[in-house]
Amino acid sequence: MSPSPAPLILWEGPVLLVHSHQELKRCSMAHNCLQCIKYLMFVFNLLFWLGGCGILGVGIWLAVTQGNFATLSSSFPSLSAANLLIVTGTFVMIIGFVGCIGAIKENKCLLLSFFIMLLIIFLLELTVVILFFVYTDKIDKYAQRDLKKGLHLYGTDGNIGLTNAWSIIQTDFRCCGVSNYTDWFEVYNTTRVPDSCCLEFSENCGLHSPGTWWKAPCYETVKIWLQENLLAVGIFGLCTVLVQVRFNSDFQILSTQNQITSRQSLPNTNLVILSLHSERLNSLSYVFFLLEN
Repeated sequence: MSPSPAPLILWEGPVLLVHSHQELKRCSMAHNCLQCIKYLMFVFNLLFWLGGCGILGVGIWLAVTQGNFATLSSSFPSLSAANLLIVTGTFVMIIGFVGCIGAIKENKCLLLSFFIMLLIIFLLELTVVILFFVYTDKIDKYAQRDLKKGLHLYGTDGNIGLTNAWSIIQTDFRCCGVSNYTDWFEVYNTTRVPDSCCLEFSENCGLHSPGTWWKAPCYETVKIWLQENLLAVGIFGLCTVLVQVRFNSDFQILSTQNQITSRQSLPNTNLVILSLHSERLNSLSYVFFLLEN
């Protein structure tokens, strides 16, 4: 068996030499791996961007149709479900857009910006969790005081968002008041609660005896629900950030190590042209390989 012919190498200027067909195959495999990661990163960020569009759309819909829906705090009236969804959706859309363009264009500046934004999200999540556990008692005390203050705005003009929010929470979570149903006695100055506190809803059922009202405190009920569900949301968010960071780091490593900027096959010949960039020589070179048939 005759030995395989050595590849024919032509060059112009400083070149990165490839001495065998095996090296050429390794370059090709590295290039394919880089392309695979690039498109995976693009698809992942496209889904991320679409998710942000959906969140933003829901937030805008709530703002237009429901006003200040789910505004429970009288101290922070802008802290509504609609506004939170709009801000979150916009931020997610920006991150997804930067990730998509950075991946498909292989733009290191955009990819670095994308990585920094993910790092900021991770640090913010970590900070919020730490502060929550450190100041749990103070947060509970302040939140309950502010919510009880907001009860006095229930049913008043210009506070349809707060009114709707309390009605939905008390109906869906089967609770009444912040600490208990007696919180409403201070609001009405009588033994009365909103009709949404009733076990069986009917007109003016809030005027009946306490035996027909929900007994569970809304603050603790909603708090337990949030703790159960936010844990899952937090884990999902953390996994998403880690996957994004992994894609970005793998892409950067492969791009830096291989520095393969293009690969083009000439039709009807066995001549392959690779365009390679040498960091040490800091120049673009063209290497021509005559491959074995």
